[in-house]
Amino acid sequence: MDAAIAERVLILGLGNTLLSDEGVGIHALNALQTHLADYTDVEFIDGGTLSFTLAGPIGKTDRLIVIDAAQLHAEPGAVQVFVDADMDRYLGSNNKRSVHEVGLIDLMIIARLTDRLPQRRALIGIQPRDIDWGDQPSAPVAAAIPKVCDLAHELIRSWQ
Repeated sequence: MDAAIAERVLILGLGNTLLSDEGVGIHALNALQTHLADYTDVEFIDGGTLSFTLAGPIGKTDRLIVIDAAQLHAEPGAVQVFVDADMDRYLGSNNKRSVHEVGLIDLMIIARLTDRLPQRRALIGIQPRDIDWGDQPSAPVAAAIPKVCDLAHELIRSWQ
């Protein structure tokens, strides 16, 4: 892989900001853009409710961090990080119904089939409380956003 590409980190925020906690990936992405403003090797993409068009940017990076609401079977606002093969296993076993056009697992399968699966990848999942109309996350999910930012920052530092 090209050295310029390999040095980049793609942070992909996912979710629908009209469905309260479902939009936490986008809210966290926005916070991270401020938190990591000095990092020139980090690209931020608002993936919204996903699309096959995201396969291109995913296939062009060697390091990927995805932030999304996730069923963790935990208290609302709980955060869990799945790295590399653990991310693959989580996505492969997760049967959550999604408002997304395509699933993240679909994009990872495309990347694997085209031999462009990011070598380092992580999913930062946040347990939602409310998936209902609303443009802000619930209090426990909003309170988790600073932790998500810290975890993303730690992943980037560990991958350097």
